Amino acid sequence: MLNPELATKLRSSSWLSQKWVIYSLACLLAVCTWVYSGAISGASTAYAFDNPDLLPAEKTTVIDLAKFLSSDQETALAKDLEEFEQQTGWKLRVLTQFDRTPGLAVKDYWGLDNHSALLVADPRGGNILNFSVGDDFYPLMPRVFWIELQTRYGNQFYVRDHGEDQAIIRAIESIKTCIRQGGCRVVPGLPREQWILTLVTSIAGGIVFGFAGHPRKEGQVFSWQWALIFSPLWAMLFIAFGIGPVISRTSDWLPLFRNFAGFAIGALVAYLSPTFNRSAPSET
Repeated sequence: MLNPELATKLRSSSWLSQKWVIYSLACLLAVCTWVYSGAISGASTAYAFDNPDLLPAEKTTVIDLAKFLSSDQETALAKDLEEFEQQTGWKLRVLTQFDRTPGLAVKDYWGLDNHSALLVADPRGGNILNFSVGDDFYPLMPRVFWIELQTRYGNQFYVRDHGEDQAIIRAIESIKTCIRQGGCRVVPGLPREQWILTLVTSIAGGIVFGFAGHPRKEGQVFSWQWALIFSPLWAMLFIAFGIGPVISRTSDWLPLFRNFAGFAIGALVAYLSPTFNRSAPSET
């Protein structure tokens, strides 16, 4: 028979394990619920109910209920989307809304299918852009593309600086550009804020490279062994986060040159830093 004290400890340990499993499952369920609710919030905004009375009698590719676009912008965008559909076969539609929404009625009005993408602009959330995308788009532009497109042009800072109209127009232009070039993994173009982040990571990678390569032996000029040991860190900062986002979004050589220069400067400053200079051993 088990020692009573040992049995008590086993029961206590088993109870704590069960409690930990239940707690972990509850946390996982809460996270999944939050992610799922965030994912469907855009769709529920666009398709909250069915109100066909808000739809215009004349067929158009743009319905601007929130009045984000000027009359000239709306006319030009509607004509542009019609011509784009005739040229490529891809159907792009724009709906802006505020207090009122046609909801499910837009699906039949526009005949939305797997070859269609609907941009919904609604200012009532933190991000004004939402997308309802047909399955045929995903082989050309994966889900991460649409998330980046939403966060780049629909965030409150971009809207504050450029306006709702430019957020809509730039998002549509990005979709059209990617369709014409046969697909995109990321949103074309390199915003200044994103480039600054790549420059910072490039400099950080150079600093790690310079510190790692500092000579550690008498007469040694550069410690390649330590530089190779730390290569996963500085290469990730410089190549994955510094160079990768630039070359995947733009063919402009200037930001790429600046990132290389930032890496070199960071490495040189770290290499020459007096903090890591080893003083010569004193004679006894």
